[in-house]
Amino acid sequence: MAELREGTSPSEPSAGDDARDVYEELTDDLLYDPAIGRATMMEYPCVRLAGRFLASYDVKAGVLVVKLPRERVAELVDNGHGEPFAPAGKVFREWVSIPTVDPKLWRILLTEAVDFARKSLR
Repeated sequence: MAELREGTSPSEPSAGDDARDVYEELTDDLLYDPAIGRATMMEYPCVRLAGRFLASYDVKAGVLVVKLPRERVAELVDNGHGEPFAPAGKVFREWVSIPTVDPKLWRILLTEAVDFARKSLR
């Protein structure tokens, strides 16, 4: 039986449910690469490439969190597509939260995160 959340009914998924579904679908697409796998980071679902974290889903906020070069993070924050990732008030300069559920943007950023993680392996 589906868990009811305040303000929702079983027939009305919350925006967080939609975001989680998008995250799961897009990260499933990454798993064709045997170096990429699922894990947890700070108790949130994440994906890793050869042990390096590259993306996570913030369950509480319902947002995608990706690891990218600092310059790209700054660009996403400056253009309004991202927000600084700052758990417990500490900003992680190579991580950005993406609050808008946009599958096309999320796919692009996940691809960039895989590329960034792959470069760090060299």
